[in-house]
Amino acid sequence: MSDSVELAISGMTCSTCASRIERKLNRVPGVHATVNYATESAHIELDSDIPVADLVRVVEQTGYAAAPVSDGVSDGGDVDSLRTRFTVSLVLALPVVALSMITALQFPGWQWAALALTTVIVGWGAWPFHHAAAINARHAAAPMDTLVSMGVLAAYLWSLWAIVFGGAGEIGYTMSHGFGDHSEMGLPDIYLEVAAAVPVFLLAGRWFEARAKRRSTAALRALAELAAPDAALIVDGVERRVPVADVHVGDRFVVRPGERIATDGVVEDGASAIDTSLLTGESLPVEVGVGDAVVGSTINVDGVITVRATRVGADTQLARISRLVVEAQAGKAPVQRLADRISAVFVPVVIAIALITLGAWWLLTGDIEAAFTAAVAVLIIACPCALGLATPTAILVGTGRGAQLGILIRGPEVLEDTRRASVIVLDKTGTVTTGRMALRDVLVAAGEDPVIVGSLAAAVERNSEHPVARAIAGGLEVAPAGDFANFRGLGVTGRVGDISVAVGRPTWVADMVGASSVPAVLEAAMDAAEGEGATVVAVGWQGAVRGALVVADAVRPSSARAITLLRELGLRPVLLTGDNSRSAHAVASEVGINEVFAEVLPEDKVAVVRDLQATGASVAMTGDGVNDAAALAQADLGIAMGAGTDAAIEASDITLVRSDLLSAVDAIRLSRRTLRTIKGNLFWAFAYNVAMIPLAAVGLLSPLFAGAAMAFSSVFVVANSLLLRRFRPTA
Repeated sequence: MSDSVELAISGMTCSTCASRIERKLNRVPGVHATVNYATESAHIELDSDIPVADLVRVVEQTGYAAAPVSDGVSDGGDVDSLRTRFTVSLVLALPVVALSMITALQFPGWQWAALALTTVIVGWGAWPFHHAAAINARHAAAPMDTLVSMGVLAAYLWSLWAIVFGGAGEIGYTMSHGFGDHSEMGLPDIYLEVAAAVPVFLLAGRWFEARAKRRSTAALRALAELAAPDAALIVDGVERRVPVADVHVGDRFVVRPGERIATDGVVEDGASAIDTSLLTGESLPVEVGVGDAVVGSTINVDGVITVRATRVGADTQLARISRLVVEAQAGKAPVQRLADRISAVFVPVVIAIALITLGAWWLLTGDIEAAFTAAVAVLIIACPCALGLATPTAILVGTGRGAQLGILIRGPEVLEDTRRASVIVLDKTGTVTTGRMALRDVLVAAGEDPVIVGSLAAAVERNSEHPVARAIAGGLEVAPAGDFANFRGLGVTGRVGDISVAVGRPTWVADMVGASSVPAVLEAAMDAAEGEGATVVAVGWQGAVRGALVVADAVRPSSARAITLLRELGLRPVLLTGDNSRSAHAVASEVGINEVFAEVLPEDKVAVVRDLQATGASVAMTGDGVNDAAALAQADLGIAMGAGTDAAIEASDITLVRSDLLSAVDAIRLSRRTLRTIKGNLFWAFAYNVAMIPLAAVGLLSPLFAGAAMAFSSVFVVANSLLLRRFRPTA
């Protein structure tokens, strides 16, 4: 079984850097690496025992820094450093641009003052671009920063030569503006405003990108911060506060009102309401009592409970949620791999275009300044930062928003699967229904009171642990009966006051109470209820069968609406269950499903999914049980309900923390919207480069405006991705 490692990568400045690191890591035998520029991380699957230090060394030999991380949560870049570098550069660049563009401000010697300010910007403000270009040059690589560094240095060095050696340093030198015309004195133009302003635009873009990364991973960091710091462990009957890391499976601990539950467990004593909103999005507290499972990091609202730990550390639901989100953000969608391949060859092609532009302008016009200006504009406008950010920022924001809503997307390739899905197969029990038996109706014979029939039956059933009995007793709260007796497979008896009551199979109840038969009207009502897939138990006392209780696996209140919404998303719903046909069709009819596969064994569920796929359908499936795991794995898109088994969750592509079909609707909506955002980002990035490079090559775009446009394209892509944070779940 392979292990996985997360490395935090620093020093990356574009997606080309990420591609280089990924290629280097994947050359190591037994390593399967995915490097994500947006998360500044590498997710590595290992087929063999490879020391993490060796992987770090590979990254460092590539020219970057790496360190193993335990939680995989990036802080979104060095935001403070970028802000400082941007702010100082902006303050210095404003007078340079003003002096260069406005002739009236050009006092004697202004060009020397502008040169001094620009030198600071080029040498310190633009240092990240030069540093990245130099590192990659040593490895015979040319990332996007190479274009930026070459463009800025070309504009600066030309201006430096013109001022020091070309006559532009003469006192009284003036320029009308920074592009197109020569100086009024017939001396060469200088491009200090380009060398000063372009780094400012790009630093602004990098700063906004870093802020976006920090905001995008806020949900994941919030998940990591939910964990309780300690627990009131019960040791030899005495409570003792210990760090949560010291809690082991089987340990018992006390949780008081207002405290977080230390780890996943089962309530052994007490009852309370648990606030799960931060983890599941449910606004109402969940009532729990003895035997109920609780999730670590959720908040105990009112009562005092004693919990026995069942999962600790990396096995808890919170840890698994964080791990799934990290894996999703570290991966790549198929469309991103196309962008990576393009970026890898893009920079050399652009440098070639810039050289061709320089040579063509010089040969055709003989004007070296115009040729130089056009070539610099090509270098700057072509920097495809937007292309590198298009996919990872959208995945980052989309999966982060999903985590906030209890929708865990296992990997970015899942986004494509949600778009293609045309059929959704729904397991019945625990998915369309609650998976718990509930009292649905009280049937009575002529002249009997439903309240009396129900209360007497509930009083007897309070003593039984059978699921049907619990459903009856839970639906009608009364004191338990005395003289309780359990006749396995038949029913139960008990005494309520002076009345001996029997509850169970109709014919057995009739025999127990001495009735000759079940009243015809009551028997007809019982047959009708059983015909709808419900379980019916008779109630009798003092020589007559008085009534019956109808118990059924209750349909979730939101299921019918969810089915309607799934149809609107273009999905054909199919019900798949191992339950009997009558029950399955009754549930299907209630929620609006037309296709039903009932009485299906677990291994046959896989066959049903395969048969649907054989018709050309792309199949999504939802389920929650061990018997659903194989079918979830077979489906093109597996969606596991969060209350389900580990096997179902591990076999799925999407996990829903809330066991509600509306969450499945939201998962598909969010995934499709994220995919649309990725495609919109890629279209903008491609269209921008395709349109702007020719304009720069023919001299219609100045280097100054090229830098502004390039920075704007990156900011646009990030801002467009951040719109996913506004995604709202189905009400």
